[in-house]
Amino acid sequence: MILVTGATGNIGSALLKELHAHGVGPLRGLTRDAARAAFPDGVEAVEGDLAEPASLKPALDGVRSLFLLSRLGPDADILEAARQAGVRHVVLVSSITVRTHPHLGPAGENLAVEQALKASGMDWTVLRPTQFASNALMWAAAISGHETVHAPYADTALPTVHPADIASVARVALTEPGHRGRTYALTGPEPVTARQQVEAIAAALGRRIPFAEISRRQAHARMAAVFGADAADAVLDVTGGDVNDELLMVRDTVSQITGIPARPFRQWAAENVDAFR
Repeated sequence: MILVTGATGNIGSALLKELHAHGVGPLRGLTRDAARAAFPDGVEAVEGDLAEPASLKPALDGVRSLFLLSRLGPDADILEAARQAGVRHVVLVSSITVRTHPHLGPAGENLAVEQALKASGMDWTVLRPTQFASNALMWAAAISGHETVHAPYADTALPTVHPADIASVARVALTEPGHRGRTYALTGPEPVTARQQVEAIAAALGRRIPFAEISRRQAHARMAAVFGADAADAVLDVTGGDVNDELLMVRDTVSQITGIPARPFRQWAAENVDAFR
């Protein structure tokens, strides 16, 4: 039995579809509302909340492999619940910033989760993706409202990764030998700037999207109101304010593991264009 957490999210939903398409089973998807979950036929929807590890006990019953997104709850307690339930292998989504920006708070938190998993006694595979293509959804309201998209560091190009590629690597790690005890840095196939991302969404929509670069100070004021000042600073550092060669590097890990080239941002934009209409 494989349990996929975050099963209605960008990575988890893609992972469930891919596991199902490859004939892998039995499968469970964790959700806070099973009645609203739209999983592939044969996937069991189970209710639970990562923020409340005690609620996971029924979902973990009989599970031998777990797909886990870090920092969505008290990870040490989640991992202990998994260990006690008999889970043998955990595929963890961490962050490439553990390697590129270890001094930042969120990176330190991700590293602590990785270390807790490695000390748990369960087998592990750690995925460290870079910036998600789906982060562009933060512009959806502005674009659908025919407003100007504002972004800092408009011409800093990062190797943005398609969430479905993270899911593809997770599927291989969960179902094929040779991936336990391994850590994989995951990127997209090419660097792409914020300006280019908006242009790709505009091309998918078939209309122009107004775009304007803003300063770090302006961006920080907007982000801090939502995420807090420290988190805003961390995000701004890794999206342009404090980039380094490790962060900018394009890696071929996705194609090496899955045998399929990583998906470019323009593909993500075309697949998700309805979110911007």
